[in-house]
Amino acid sequence: MNVSKYGFWMSSPNFAAAEMARLAGYEFIILDIEHGSFDLQDLERLIPFLKAIGFEVLAKVLGPERGPIQQALDFGADAVVIPHILSKAHAEEICAFAKFPPLGDRSFAGGRTSSYAGFNDDWVATQDTKTRCYPMIEDHGAIEEIDGILSLPTVDGVFVGPSDLSLRRERGAYARQQGDFDDLAKVAAAAKASGKVWALPAWSPEEKTFAHNNGAGYSVLIMEHGAIFQGLKSAMNDMNEISGK
Repeated sequence: MNVSKYGFWMSSPNFAAAEMARLAGYEFIILDIEHGSFDLQDLERLIPFLKAIGFEVLAKVLGPERGPIQQALDFGADAVVIPHILSKAHAEEICAFAKFPPLGDRSFAGGRTSSYAGFNDDWVATQDTKTRCYPMIEDHGAIEEIDGILSLPTVDGVFVGPSDLSLRRERGAYARQQGDFDDLAKVAAAAKASGKVWALPAWSPEEKTFAHNNGAGYSVLIMEHGAIFQGLKSAMNDMNEISGK
């Protein structure tokens, strides 16, 4: 399945940046809670705002633990992206926190997602279908067991972390080498065979082309900090060219 969506990577609760991304045509936001500057109050306010202006919200949670996964979903995130998944067995344990019993082991909270009321079996089934779980493939064990991870009923797709994957595959700093693209091709093929989506941070033209040609369901096109830095550099380069510096 390839929904061909294009997204913006946010590292801070920057409401204006989100509005600009939406005006520019971006379809989803990934919130980097793991490495960014979000606290729980930020998420509680930002996630419904993002959804209100038309974004699909993917929350890259703090770590492979029950609390961060459930909090992101309870605040209304459409999907959780779970870092540091080590293997199929690890994915089976951790991804269960994103789905309710009997499918998984998510705990119920009577808040935003249930309209501040109770729930019934139809609500549970809808949540398990609509809210998605994307474990990250950024560890040697995870990519070696990619087929098994994608076979899990609690897994709706996978999200690649190319930088960590390169380091953990002993290729050193991620440099878009052949081995990197071989790993991406392995993920893309496994996702296609399973009928599930895969997602890629596609910063460079080469990565964007690869994502397009290999059926990435989600392509993250630029980071918040990168977008600001590129804009600042472009304006300074223009002025330096005019002034002869």
